[in-house]
Formats: sequence, structure tokens, C-alpha cells
Amino acid sequence: MTKVADCRLPLHLPLNQKEATDTGAQAVERYPYNREKNVLIRRSTPDRSQRIRRIVQLLFVALNGLLGVQFLLWVRYFESGGNSMYVPRPAGVEGWLPIAGLMNLKYFLLTGHVPSIHPAAMFLFIAFVLMSLLLKKAFCAWLCPIGTLSEALWRLGRKVFGRNLRLHRWADIPLRGLKYLLLGFFVFVIGTMSAEALVGFMNTPYGLVADVKMLNFFRNMGQTAAIVLVLLALGSMLVQNFWCRYLCPYGALIGLVSVLSPVKIRRDAEACIDCAKCARACPAGLPVDHLVQIRSAECSACMECVAACPAQNALQFSLPARHAAAPAQRWFRRSVGPLAIAGIVAYIFFGLILIARATGHWQTNMPRDAYMNLMPHANEVTHPGI
Repeated sequence: MTKVADCRLPLHLPLNQKEATDTGAQAVERYPYNREKNVLIRRSTPDRSQRIRRIVQLLFVALNGLLGVQFLLWVRYFESGGNSMYVPRPAGVEGWLPIAGLMNLKYFLLTGHVPSIHPAAMFLFIAFVLMSLLLKKAFCAWLCPIGTLSEALWRLGRKVFGRNLRLHRWADIPLRGLKYLLLGFFVFVIGTMSAEALVGFMNTPYGLVADVKMLNFFRNMGQTAAIVLVLLALGSMLVQNFWCRYLCPYGALIGLVSVLSPVKIRRDAEACIDCAKCARACPAGLPVDHLVQIRSAECSACMECVAACPAQNALQFSLPARHAAAPAQRWFRRSVGPLAIAGIVAYIFFGLILIARATGHWQTNMPRDAYMNLMPHANEVTHPGI
């Protein structure tokens, strides 16, 4: 009699054996539940992905902290009428202006010219989208300070409450749609603007001090805003990545782009022992243990699932495997390790900055007198549409 283990299906199942993922966005391949379990071959080397990822996260948080302090000193100089220490304006703070980056990118695509106001926002926006095109949502899990804070909050919540909550599908799926609705709103508004309207908006007083308005939101926070932030923090402690999963339009855009990434979390059924540790470790709640590859827009390339897997070569963040090769050679030069991810992310990030600097499109060049007149009245400046 033929053994069950000899009847395993190939890596690519027929179309009628495919099922939709929990996102409902695409079809992915699943393996049958009743196959014989494989013998565990333990990993030969310890996993370092989470240690490396956290080092990258902390370095990027520190970089943003330095930019924030420098930006605050720069703003204070103009608010004081030039009676405090002057430091150059750090253009890197424009990474916190994704809407300006999207507007400037559209202007660039329409005219072929880089806008003079907040040009760094466009280059950083391109860098983060390019990372997602190559490495899934690596920006969210490896660089984004909000993502790092969100991760710290759900880990704190797990310690305080003993666990994190998983919302039922009837609530989870509609809530996940909120970030796509927000993204659709911004894309619709910007998509209907002409090149003249885009440059006109960026040259309004509101557009010129959009970065200062962002800073003042936190410096002069009202009671309502504080309550909302406290509720978001509490939600992030209870539900893993609450903001990122349900409300972040930037993450929604990056997630859609990441679907095109050739590098994905991939599972080798011949090495997998069906322990389900990967699925339990996944912050996005994806059924990693049942899938051949993770195509979901929710996958952030955090590699938590890979770190939790005890079996050699069972789970990889990689290009497609060499199917004709022997199991030991199937992933040779196909997987992307944590050091490679950190290197590629740094290459893209600093490469785009160097290009912007070399072409003279990094700094927003405005006369100092203009800043001296605008900065003390930044709180009084309103959106031109209001």
C-alpha cells in the first residue's frame, strides 16, 4: 500500500485546491491537513533576525529623535525672532509628511520637475515605497517609528494583561478596510489636482509650514487630541499593531505595493513539522503554517514567524525556491537574511538621500525672512480649503 507521505502534493497545487487568505485579497496555496508529519531536523544556527531588526529599529528611532530635536531648535530660532541658537533645518523631518511626498511625486510625474517646497518628502516617499516593492512591508517592521512604538505597546500589553486580543473576522475585516478608505480619500483628492493646483497648494502659507504645524500639534496638544492618543495607545496594548492594522493609510499604500514584491515568506512542506509556532508568532495573525507563500498585504516582513520556526529550511523570507533541486539546495542563494534586509534598506534609504543632495533637491530653499514672518504665526495658518 502506498504511504501517505508518498502522496504529497507538489508545491503548486491545482487552481481548484486554492483558497483565499484571511484578507480575501488573493488566492494562496494550502496543504492538506491529514498528511504525515515530517521528522524534525533542528536549525543548525540560532536565529538572529529579531535582534538585528530591533537594532535597526532603535537606530532609526534615534535618528528621528535627533532630527526632531534639531527641528525644534530650528523652529525656536524663528519663533524667538532670532534670539536663540540657530541650527540648520533638517530636511529629514519631511519623511513625516507622506501626503506632501505623494503630492510632490504626482507633480514630478506630470511635469518632470522636482518641486522646490518639501522635495525631501518626495525622495523619502519613493525610498519607502521602493523598499516595499522589493522587501514586502519592511519599512513598517524595520524602520517606521510608529511601527516600533506600536510593537512596544502590544508587547507591554501582553505583559500587563497576560495576552493580546484577536478580533473575530466579522469585526477584523471591516476594521482593516478603514485604512484603505482613508488611503482612497487622499488618493482621490490628490489625483484630481492639476500640476498648477499642486504647486499652488505647496506654496500657500499652510503648505510652507506643514512640518511646523505637525510639530505644534504635539507641542500644543488639546484635550481631545490627548484622549484620542491615549485610546490609540490602549488599543495598541490590547490588539497587536492596532494603528497599523486598522487606521494607517501609509501602511495601506505600502501594503498594496508589497503584494508585487518577489520576496515573500515561503514554507517548505517537506521540512515543516506542522508545529504551528509560526502562525502563533505572526503579529498579523496570518495562517503561515498552512500556506506555501504569504502574499497578504498584511505581512510586514518582520520575520517573527521565521524566528519561531524550529525546523531547518522550513520557513524562509526568500525568492521562489528551486523546485527541481534537492531539499538541501532548494533555498541556496534564494533566501534573504536579516543582515541582507538591513543592508538593502540602508542602501535604498541613504542612496535616495545622496541622489537628492547631489541634484540639489533635498532642502526646501526659502528666504530666512519668509520663515521669520511665518513661524511665529504658524498656529494661525489654516488649510486653504477651510
